[in-house]
Amino acid sequence: MTIRSRESAEQAALTAKRKGEHIRICLQEDVEGEGISSGFDRYRFEHNALPELRFNSISLEASFLGRKLRAPFLVSSMTGGTEEASAINIRLAEAAEARGWAIGLGSMRAAIESEELAASFRVRHAAPTAPVIANLGAVQLALGYGVDQCRRAVELAEADALVLHLNGMQELFQPEGDTDFSGLLGRIGEVCSKLDMPVGIKEVGWGIDGRTAKQLYDAGIAFIDVAGAGGTSWSQVEKFRTTDPMRRAAAEAFADWGIPTADCISDVRRHLPYEAVVIGSGGLKNGVDAAKAIALGANIVGFGRTLLPYAAQASDSKLLLQQFEQIEFELRAAMFGIGAASIRDLAMTDRLQAKNGTAQ
Repeated sequence: MTIRSRESAEQAALTAKRKGEHIRICLQEDVEGEGISSGFDRYRFEHNALPELRFNSISLEASFLGRKLRAPFLVSSMTGGTEEASAINIRLAEAAEARGWAIGLGSMRAAIESEELAASFRVRHAAPTAPVIANLGAVQLALGYGVDQCRRAVELAEADALVLHLNGMQELFQPEGDTDFSGLLGRIGEVCSKLDMPVGIKEVGWGIDGRTAKQLYDAGIAFIDVAGAGGTSWSQVEKFRTTDPMRRAAAEAFADWGIPTADCISDVRRHLPYEAVVIGSGGLKNGVDAAKAIALGANIVGFGRTLLPYAAQASDSKLLLQQFEQIEFELRAAMFGIGAASIRDLAMTDRLQAKNGTAQ
């Protein structure tokens, strides 16, 4: 074995170990932000006693990346890089295909750097018609990655688009994290101009504000996943991994860091043109939260760690499908309750009220 191949194998082993730890921690530990919510609890729909429509005629159809969705939902990027992660991704892809959702993959740096880990991101055979999104950390663009590596990620996943994730606070608290985020906007713009497919941006749980979204949109980004605060906090996740007592204690100071998802969606929508695609994710619990996200301005809604427990179960895939179906039912029920016959009607509703009584 050459020095280079030995280093590659060692890096692959470390990456697989980290990915496995992330799955275990997200399943077993309390990793939600503390003292902060997604913001959807600050809104409620005004009930319509006379909806004037048939429940069974309500349409959840949407489109994303040039493909039809039977429901406006995305399985948010979560994992990859291990055998366990591969099984989780396949189960999620199968469910997404069965229910007509899109699916995002976890960070694919591991697949770029080690071919043996690439299989854990190959889900197209399980989701032949679903929109699939490949994923790389934007910070890698400051560390030598460029259009070729981005294209390779898309090819490995047979994806319809690439998302570059912004995870500065996670990298800061991660023992092996990369924290040089300088000059990224220009590099992101270069990838957008040279990659021959849509490129999106997502946060990982601290949110994107409207001003930043406008900068990214002007750079050529095709869609923005706000991934706001109120769900998984990756500083909390990394707290459980680090052996550095200072960083572990410091992570507690950032347990309430970030922009609530509901605030992100409304702020980003205000700063972007109508045709811009906004994905609302981060701490959504159910289909009612999804309805609120769409009414606030999201085109597509993402669910992540909420789906992980059933996706991690090898014994009964029906439970995961039932979870997808329940989320869809809750969204359709909320639409029935306000008289919205389509996702477009929901997006235009004036029946979403802030709890202080202000219409959105």
